[in-house]
Amino acid sequence: MKAYVFPGQGAQYSGMGLDLYDNNPMAKQLFESADAILGFKLTDVMFRGSDEELRQTKVTQPAIFLHSVVLAKVLGDKFLPDMVAGHSLGEFSALVAAGAISFEDGVRLVSHRAMAMQRACEAQPSTMAAIVGLDDAVVEKVCSEVDGVVPANYNCPGQLVISGSVDGIDEACKRLSEAGAKRALKLAVSGAFHSPFMEAARAELADAIEHTVFSAPRCPVYQNVTAKAESDPDVIKKNLVSQLTSSVRWTQSVRAMIADGATEFFELGPGKVLQGLIRKTDKNVAVAGASTLADLEK
Repeated sequence: MKAYVFPGQGAQYSGMGLDLYDNNPMAKQLFESADAILGFKLTDVMFRGSDEELRQTKVTQPAIFLHSVVLAKVLGDKFLPDMVAGHSLGEFSALVAAGAISFEDGVRLVSHRAMAMQRACEAQPSTMAAIVGLDDAVVEKVCSEVDGVVPANYNCPGQLVISGSVDGIDEACKRLSEAGAKRALKLAVSGAFHSPFMEAARAELADAIEHTVFSAPRCPVYQNVTAKAESDPDVIKKNLVSQLTSSVRWTQSVRAMIADGATEFFELGPGKVLQGLIRKTDKNVAVAGASTLADLEK
């Protein structure tokens, strides 16, 4: 069985999607449609922008979403997933690719999400850190002992990202280093994603999601919050709202997909981050990906 997976924030690069725009009429139409919906030329930044411009919140999330979804759309009848999942932002790409929400609504929701998260970051200083080389249980225990710090992203065995207040993250990193972490590295992010610090953004996004039409996806979607296969539109909406303030259970999602029969994973979108995480989770599954038109043609 084949699982398609979609990357989250951080995978962006200058020039992403340009070959698709130049060589595939349907891709070009989708890129231009997104520009019109957003009210600015996202494609200009994607194709020719600097790294700094691509890191702008209003650009980063829609750019990765758009690149990922266009790749799935270009595959057309060859896009035949038995299951899908996306890491954080990538869950929106997965839902559009699987037909649970329309492309247009996906663009609007991702843009809304990005701006709501930016406002939440500006309202309350907070940050994140990557912890490498410890069992999840050890990291979870330290988080429970430090006020304002929670596990945010379960990326793969031995790699867990934590979120919280600036002082709390500093204290947690100190304790985790003392506990034997190979690395406890603060990340260059604007806030504590997937933590209670995103509550204001969650409330904003909840309203937008409530006013968006969701349908049953063509295949099960393994959602970040539950790490379980979901097909009920109401459950999908509820989990999507909860995602902003809850942990991304990616390790658990990959294991659940494998337990349910996945033998091949295919990453659609910029970069190869998820391919690496999946290999570290289970070396026995086949892993590949595509970020360009040439990749798809292979």
